[in-house]
Amino acid sequence: MPQPALLAHDLVRVLDGRRVLDGACLTASPGHRIGLIGENGVGKSTLLRILAGVDEPDSGGVTRPADLGFLHQEMPFEAGTTIAAVLDEALREAREDLAELDRLGGELARVPEDAPGHQAVLDAYGKRLEQAQDREAWDADRRAALVLDGLGLGAVDHDRTLGSLSGGQRGRLALAALLVRRPSALLLDEPTNHLDDGAAAFVEEQVRSLPGAVVLASHDRAFLDAVCTDLIDLDPAVDGPVRYGGNYSAYLSQKHAERERWERRYAEEQQELEELRTSAGVTAHRVAPDRGRTDNEKMGYGHRAGRVQASVSRRVRDATRRLDELQRVQVAEPPRPLRFAAGDLAARAEEGPQPLIALHGVRVPGRLALDGLEVAATDRLLVTGGNGTGKSTLLAVLAGRLTVTTGEVRRHRLLSVGLLTQDTVFERPERTVRDTYEAALGAARAEKVPLVSLGLLHEADLDRPVGRLSVGQRRRLALALLVARPPQLLLLDEPTNHLSPRLCDELEDALATGPGAIVVASHDRRLRQRWTGREIRLVTAHDPGRRATP
Repeated sequence: MPQPALLAHDLVRVLDGRRVLDGACLTASPGHRIGLIGENGVGKSTLLRILAGVDEPDSGGVTRPADLGFLHQEMPFEAGTTIAAVLDEALREAREDLAELDRLGGELARVPEDAPGHQAVLDAYGKRLEQAQDREAWDADRRAALVLDGLGLGAVDHDRTLGSLSGGQRGRLALAALLVRRPSALLLDEPTNHLDDGAAAFVEEQVRSLPGAVVLASHDRAFLDAVCTDLIDLDPAVDGPVRYGGNYSAYLSQKHAERERWERRYAEEQQELEELRTSAGVTAHRVAPDRGRTDNEKMGYGHRAGRVQASVSRRVRDATRRLDELQRVQVAEPPRPLRFAAGDLAARAEEGPQPLIALHGVRVPGRLALDGLEVAATDRLLVTGGNGTGKSTLLAVLAGRLTVTTGEVRRHRLLSVGLLTQDTVFERPERTVRDTYEAALGAARAEKVPLVSLGLLHEADLDRPVGRLSVGQRRRLALALLVARPPQLLLLDEPTNHLSPRLCDELEDALATGPGAIVVASHDRRLRQRWTGREIRLVTAHDPGRRATP
């Protein structure tokens, strides 16, 4: 059965008085895997929600397959749902296909070939058979086990509820359910946020094998390179969103060249506009007949003055006409991209022979087993390891938010600690970004370190309620609150999630410099390649061994 395409035309969506989408169009044909690129707030998640039918556009329309699948940034299941129930729902369509094939096969056996209803039953059987083949229905249960293993969930008890899982486990389960379903079109919002290297490679292989269309938004540069056949850049451009053929590396080189052309064209037009304004407004006041006559000009002065006046008048008219025309069609100024501009990310602590914090024989049952760890006053420590090895748990212990059942945690006197968690929630979602920032820091500190100066949020977003920010924008605000008053020990859990690739590079550069201690837990393959500090790799909590790479 031919896979249907996913189509969108002239989509307009206005949120909080701002046009997030303005005439967006998209054609996702079977076999194409389209990546959505752009800063937080440009409409990637909004476009995915409209394509999925979760949100409605103010104008425009979408044609979508009936069995479209959508991976949200936030878990779409209730906390009390069991893993078994999630898997049953993922396998429901395949099981229905097999049950219907059995029913239709039995009916075909009973209905003679020359009976009036035989052909209709045969057609229904053929259609259902093609659908079952596309979904690999006969192999669905085995594939479900394979997908769970590939995403690090194979050993998790199926009776566990979602509320008992970590945020990363819930995200991976939602992704597993979609990969098991194999829908005709798949929408993915940040699919690799909670994946380690092995799981990311597994998902890349699974997504490439899907026969239908895929549209995804991701900050993961390696994933975009491995999966995408096309990219759509939603950042402001001269002619609106641009579609690029090829993967992320190809896009980067084309994007850089386009930005240079836009900036050059804008600069040239601005220079021409200035010259035309001068010609139209100033040249007329520098007319030759107003100057005094020399003796050798007296005979032909009137005639020559007339010619000069006519020439100047033509020049003024031509300049005015060209000025009006250029002002109507001039290219817009390239928007200034966000630039991460925080100062020191962590504050200087009193240096001495004792570490800021020391852990000895720490155990958190089922989550973390660590024989020893010390963090010095100027340490840079990267925590890596597979899912479920306790990276987030370790940061929570270091932050003092989680009490260990066994072992010892010793802290430097008056140590200040800041933690960026993976799940960002603000208690007052109705408060604006500006008010939330000031309430958390105090008016004096917020004035000394203006939020917009940090380069994490656009000024246009400062008066939006925090509850209406995207997931990525909320994390940026949380990061801003930490670096606006740097702690002596800064703990960052997957800090590059939801950041644009350029901001990832800038944050990584900032992590390497300055005083204070910084501990980062990350799956980001590029961040790990560029890391120059210490590294500790965690293994499963059942194995007390740990390996540290200096």
